[in-house]
Amino acid sequence: MASSLSKTCGTFRHDAEFSLAGGASLAGYQLAYETYGELNAAGSNAILVFHALTGSQNAAGETLAVDGVGDRWTEDCRCGWWDGFIGPGRALDTDQHFVICANYLGGCYGSTGPSSIDPATGKPYGSQFPRIAIRDIVDSHLPLLDHLGIGKLHAAVGGSVGGMLCISLSTRHPDRVSHVVPIASGIAPSQLHRLHNFEQVLAIESDANFNGGDYYDGEPPLQGLALARMIQHKTFISLAAMESRARGEAQQPENRQGWYMIRHALESYMVHQGRKFRDRFDANSYLRIIDAWQSYDACAEVGVDDVSKLFAACQGQRYLQFSIDSDVCFYPEDQTHIASALNASGIPNMHLTVHSEKGHDSFLLEPELYTPHLSYALQGGPVS
Repeated sequence: MASSLSKTCGTFRHDAEFSLAGGASLAGYQLAYETYGELNAAGSNAILVFHALTGSQNAAGETLAVDGVGDRWTEDCRCGWWDGFIGPGRALDTDQHFVICANYLGGCYGSTGPSSIDPATGKPYGSQFPRIAIRDIVDSHLPLLDHLGIGKLHAAVGGSVGGMLCISLSTRHPDRVSHVVPIASGIAPSQLHRLHNFEQVLAIESDANFNGGDYYDGEPPLQGLALARMIQHKTFISLAAMESRARGEAQQPENRQGWYMIRHALESYMVHQGRKFRDRFDANSYLRIIDAWQSYDACAEVGVDDVSKLFAACQGQRYLQFSIDSDVCFYPEDQTHIASALNASGIPNMHLTVHSEKGHDSFLLEPELYTPHLSYALQGGPVS
């Protein structure tokens, strides 16, 4: 009989100056994190999970509240976003592994971000919070790992933007991780990503309440944030899945959006998704993480001029990579590009395609499609 989930919620404080890729620095920062399972005596059974774009540290189990987050920690946040993957006997088996997930630097769920208090002013950072790069998010995790007694991770796992963080960690700090599992991800934003992300930036910054990012003393830019989510959400699930959800889940909040009359369940569904999101996230944090995605270039991070050289320093690592055939956010070609680069450097890797009707969000919703392969790879079995 499987044991129950062992879960710890914590806050890690890094008090030394932290230099950022863009040239700015923070006097210090904190990360809100959760752990599951027990670290072994050798510190060798740790798995770091990077959450996706708007995820949180709550990857498994239930967390009813987070200090300092207040109403933003809505009901949608309380159940672990990867609960079907993490726990005793699951893909990330906490009877064998020690799993860590932290809210990103720049986030809004207990880690230092734009809504945090700037110690220099006693007010929220707002517009003064610096730009954050993918490498900054990764590097802010390393002192946390040191604090926990983890020199080298057994694995790093992440989906979507979290997969980019996996690759940034593995290529820039190859001595810190053995197994690398990027899911439905890429090594740079595609042209379509750039357009979708830019549209979202404009949606938020065009909101009359945005005030350049200094809105914490007044009304937040809720309409802009909701519109940004609507722009992005249509890339997360397939149209077929969206239509099914719209029929089964959508609540029509009102018939009009200004002049326009809502006529279709899909329209109502998208409004509903935008409104749910605006209640649980911070617009400035969304802009910082979108900007990190927009600026990510895996080759530039490690100083190589060709993708075939990207994984040259990763000898000794093993990769398991997933594509989703119905994904219209990170198309399967993005993962094929990664596999080709791994092959060019002779890095053991397995590239699997999941057949799903749920689109990009399959990696959040269908553990049964991923668990056999994840379990095998994380046991240390060969992946090539």
